[in-house]
Amino acid sequence: MLENTVWRQYHNENNFRDKIAQFCKLESIDLIEDDKLLYSVLKSKLTKKELKLFAMDCAKVGDEELKKEFSYNDEELEKAKFKLYRKLKQDKTRLDFRESISTEIE
Repeated sequence: MLENTVWRQYHNENNFRDKIAQFCKLESIDLIEDDKLLYSVLKSKLTKKELKLFAMDCAKVGDEELKKEFSYNDEELEKAKFKLYRKLKQDKTRLDFRESISTEIE
């Protein structure tokens, strides 16, 4: 289903649902049920670079590899992570992951 995604480059399973729930402080059961739709919302909320950073960071890729991949120094990497996780915690982002919101839109 989602075999060719950035997430699957760094993970063996499509476990992004658990990570979204963790960082957005939501219950997994409240998230959009369809993984494909949930992933498309995630892609729409993050830049390509942020999505890749999210996938790599959740896969426990070391900071040295992250800095090399994104051409960041220590400070830039910390800022990028802070911005990414702050974005995931914002209401305007995390509420779009909720099932009740997506069913109302359809």
